Amino acid sequence: MCGRFVSASPPDELANYFGADRDDDELEPSFNVAPTNEVYVVRARDERRRLSALRWGLVPFWAKDLKIGSRMINARAETVAEKPAFRKAYERHRCLIPADGFYEWAKLPDQKNKQPYLIQRADGEPVVFAGLWERWRPRLDDGKTVDPDAEPIETCTILTTTPNAEMSTIHDRMPVLLPPAVWDDWLSSETDLDDIGSLLRPAPDDLLTLVPISTMVNNVRNKGEELLTPLPAEAWPELPPPRASGDRPAQGG
Repeated sequence: MCGRFVSASPPDELANYFGADRDDDELEPSFNVAPTNEVYVVRARDERRRLSALRWGLVPFWAKDLKIGSRMINARAETVAEKPAFRKAYERHRCLIPADGFYEWAKLPDQKNKQPYLIQRADGEPVVFAGLWERWRPRLDDGKTVDPDAEPIETCTILTTTPNAEMSTIHDRMPVLLPPAVWDDWLSSETDLDDIGSLLRPAPDDLLTLVPISTMVNNVRNKGEELLTPLPAEAWPELPPPRASGDRPAQGG
């Protein structure tokens, strides 16, 4: 899964990176983005890419209230095309979600508490998650009738898949990461869904670095750059060997 990540790059820099126009939204840099926080996303708008800020945790258009979003921060690649909560967004509302890195927690032998890791691209480029977005309209007290006076709320989710060799040492899932060559295909509503499904695969085994960090990241109130500081070399835990691809669950989608 992907439950926390780093979003510290300014919007102008992100817009330039994606060749996108941008909305006026400007979020505070956060080194510990958590579910229900606002995050930057890139969508296709009038044949142009556009950078906007959306709430993390997808709320389907048919939901009665926003609470469901806290359980919809990730969508599994293997089932996203069939699940009622994600199916329409997968068909029509795909997006890119940029990050400067993300976090995962590993259960290590002989340790009671899980060890957090910072995962970033080895080449220093941003990671770009495959995402979905939805537009939800608040309901009146009956939970069914759309409030005609309320502003719609736009939300998003991150797709996950089976891990590559590196990620398999700490977790059995990883976010789907999309390279620049497929961004237009992912964003376009004209792309065949079979072709879209072929993009939902683990990242190359040499793309990422995994660095153990302090448990300060466990507290969502801690959002400063100090969270990125690696543990001292002598405190780095020994990870199990990567699982061979044949030992990992078959890729779905």
